Amino acid sequence: MSDATTTVATLKAEIRQFAEARGWNPYHSPKNLVMALASEVGELCAEFRWLTADESRTATADLAKRTAIADELADVANIIFLLSEHTGIDLTEAVRAKMVKNAVKYPAPARPPEEC
Repeated sequence: MSDATTTVATLKAEIRQFAEARGWNPYHSPKNLVMALASEVGELCAEFRWLTADESRTATADLAKRTAIADELADVANIIFLLSEHTGIDLTEAVRAKMVKNAVKYPAPARPPEEC
């Protein structure tokens, strides 16, 4: 399964079932999830700490570094999906609505005329 073939709903259902099977739901208040998200983002940041911009672009070429980055990125995504579940916020709707706002706030520059 990949991003190209897996829906957000499928991932959210799998993560929800994982948490339910372990009895974690009582601990998944929005506050606790946001705190956990901040912690996981910090762990993801640590994977890039002290790298130059160019080094950060090639960091995943090293298998061990790629695995560590993927693990932390997955932890961040898992918590975002859980937070979406526990707040009733539809991620697809939220992302699309924010993209509309961002397009207004940050309009794409007009393309210069093509040279003949």
